[in-house]
Amino acid sequence: MNSAAPQSPLPRLTRDALPALPTHLLSPHWREPRIGIVHLGIGNFHRAHQALYTEEAMLAAGGDWGICGVTLQGDVSKRDALMEQHGLYSVVERGPDGAKVTVLRALREVLAMPHDHAALFARLADPAVRIVSLTVTEKGYCRDPKTGEVALDDPAVAHDLAHPLAPRTVPGILVAALRARRDAANGKPFTVLSCDNLAHNGAALRQVVCSFARRLDAALADWIAAEVAFPSTMVDRIVPATTEAERATAAEQLGYRDAAPVPCEPFRQWVIEDRFPQGRPAWEAAGAQLVDDVTPFELAKLRMLNGTHSTLAYLSMLGGFATIDAAIGDPALRHLIHAMMTEEIAPTLRMPVSFDLAGYRDALLERYANPALKHRCAQIAMDGSQKLPPRLLATIAARIAADQPYRRLALAVAAWMTFLRGHADDGTRYEISDPFAGRLTALAASAHGEPQALMDALLAVQEVFPAELAGHAEFRATLHHALELLRKHGARGAIAALQ
Repeated sequence: MNSAAPQSPLPRLTRDALPALPTHLLSPHWREPRIGIVHLGIGNFHRAHQALYTEEAMLAAGGDWGICGVTLQGDVSKRDALMEQHGLYSVVERGPDGAKVTVLRALREVLAMPHDHAALFARLADPAVRIVSLTVTEKGYCRDPKTGEVALDDPAVAHDLAHPLAPRTVPGILVAALRARRDAANGKPFTVLSCDNLAHNGAALRQVVCSFARRLDAALADWIAAEVAFPSTMVDRIVPATTEAERATAAEQLGYRDAAPVPCEPFRQWVIEDRFPQGRPAWEAAGAQLVDDVTPFELAKLRMLNGTHSTLAYLSMLGGFATIDAAIGDPALRHLIHAMMTEEIAPTLRMPVSFDLAGYRDALLERYANPALKHRCAQIAMDGSQKLPPRLLATIAARIAADQPYRRLALAVAAWMTFLRGHADDGTRYEISDPFAGRLTALAASAHGEPQALMDALLAVQEVFPAELAGHAEFRATLHHALELLRKHGARGAIAALQ
């Protein structure tokens, strides 16, 4: 019997493949741009969001806004995979009607720190680079949550202050690059554009960067404060981690092998404070909203989307739902989230008259139910110590100030506290991924499952809980009740009890 001949592997996605892929491009017409944006944190979110908007903006209005993406954790495999593809990758947009695969071309270069230190600083010194954008998550800012300034007790920050020409942190890199721009012939800075889920992200990053610079050079700090724009943004798109399913879908539709595809949902939103002294792409031509004040939009997103996402994640990790669509498919949990948004979160928001909060709520529930996305609850549950304050605790504080109840929000906080024990209600174990993981899990273990002890131990973590909230008698009583519900009835029983 003759065995079948082995199939030859698909060719790799590179720029040579583009003429064969006209239906998978935003437009077959393309002029290779110079690099005008350096992006720190070249993860999936940036590649499915800002890079897509930027390519569409260049197609609509031109401009040299090619992107240099930078990995900050020494990830040479991501750099090499993308550069072997000449910066190309596919966005796999998964909706209820199937998958749409689009190949993007805006990414021109990928660097990996610390390996490409010299190349990165040469790029940042180039006057053609007019924007440095970031998606590095809250912990990447090296920010002291109590003061809002740079965290001086962070060993990486201490390293950068001692070795300012060999920085490892985001504030260290930005300050070193801005010093070089100030001292260059034209003396023009770049605009620093935060795209992370952090309240007032531009102002927060500005405070971190200026406080870091002041430790090195007061005159430099003054120059940054006066000359460098830090506009705020609100970004929204659900972008899960890449799996083999995305690689298979991209290969099937393209006929080429993509080592770095990105999955995402069809929905996307970008609200940007329009403050770019050195110019910017025509992002409004791609559907971005350019506004004077991002605050109402970012609060709506942080509280309505991110807050309920975290709530779903922690209750699901305890209750045994692996993905967001499975969680929201549970009628009791869907009812809890709907009621939380309607009765506890929406009243804390002050939106423009044209903004339909009820419609926004319903759109979120529809997005969560997307069966094609498979957004893992374990991914959303990461870094809870950084996410809880803006996503849940600020909303609770607003409800307290208005003398209004917040029992569902308290259940979300209680679910995070209980989550730190490291196992679901059925005993299934999971890892805790958090900058304070060791400390938090030790505190949770010391409580031995006793709600009062667990609450007392974790409310004392000042990096997470403001002292005023931690000492608030009504908050403590409401939180204790939620912890008791979780201990006695498990996550699913506690959800049912709050119907």
